[in-house]
Amino acid sequence: METLYKLTRQNYTTCGNTLWGENVERTAKGGQLCTADVIHAYRHPLLAVFFNPIHAGFEKPILWEAEGEVCVEDGTKVGCTRLKTLRIIEVPSLSTEQRVEIAIRCALVVCKEESFVVWANNWLNGKDRSWAAAEVQRSVWAAAAWAVESAAAAWAESAAEEAARTAAWAVESAVEAAARTAPWAARAARAAAEAGNMPINILEIILKVAKKPQEN
Repeated sequence: METLYKLTRQNYTTCGNTLWGENVERTAKGGQLCTADVIHAYRHPLLAVFFNPIHAGFEKPILWEAEGEVCVEDGTKVGCTRLKTLRIIEVPSLSTEQRVEIAIRCALVVCKEESFVVWANNWLNGKDRSWAAAEVQRSVWAAAAWAVESAAAAWAESAAEEAARTAAWAVESAVEAAARTAPWAARAARAAAEAGNMPINILEIILKVAKKPQEN
């Protein structure tokens, strides 16, 4: 059994109104992610928080420390055949700026198109940060998460060209708060999940960004 993390609604339920709680254990037969054949969880609280907008989409989620048996994973979440929620823990926070930075840094790993690289570096070094996050925060969060998944998908040969393009589009969408590119990123993300392994350590990037001091 491994230490994992599970998000639920405020009433301790998840998809299908499955009820969780202290020392509640559930099992599944095992299979592919994004199906009822596995129980979904995360390897780190920050992964849960970052991907919540496009995975569960819970409003004010509850975060549980859990233990489980992982049978499949895609670099963003894991699927378990057995999971036991142990206790509620504090939900970590990521600012909108941090989410966008994570998306940009992940996309830069795989997207080498010159104009995108120039734009991305200008954003990271503070030269150009024109975006209206305050008005459309949740759209920014979702688009940033899509950007990371599509960046991770870019290694898959069958979708490399499309995924590299959509990584750039999705990141720019995050900064511009336009979620319209999410379907493109979703297709690239699915390609990555089907192929198996990820080319980038998403958690490592999230942790580095989260540990940086925030500007006032």
